Amino acid sequence: MGNVVSVYAVFADGEEARRIGRAVVEERLAACVNVLGACQSIYRWQGAVEEAQEVAAVFKTAMTTAPRLMERIAALHSYDVPAITVWPIADTLPDYRAWIVENGGG
Repeated sequence: MGNVVSVYAVFADGEEARRIGRAVVEERLAACVNVLGACQSIYRWQGAVEEAQEVAAVFKTAMTTAPRLMERIAALHSYDVPAITVWPIADTLPDYRAWIVENGGG
């Protein structure tokens, strides 16, 4: 059941999230991306505590494709160190799993 994952990433703004989301779906590295909208981030960067408004997104892909998807998001991303993490999907409907693998299997 664990052959699909969600990849969570945060972007500078909605335009960047949509641009990168469209690119990786067109490249078949993800079956789908949900651009979740603005979030307020508080983080430590280069010794200082910073605050920024960012946009989160969740990509759905095959587990075997996740490393290539993360690399591609990072290559297209405006940040020096983008937040990109893989979250396992414990279970989902079989038809949805098959759709993710078919469309986001690279």
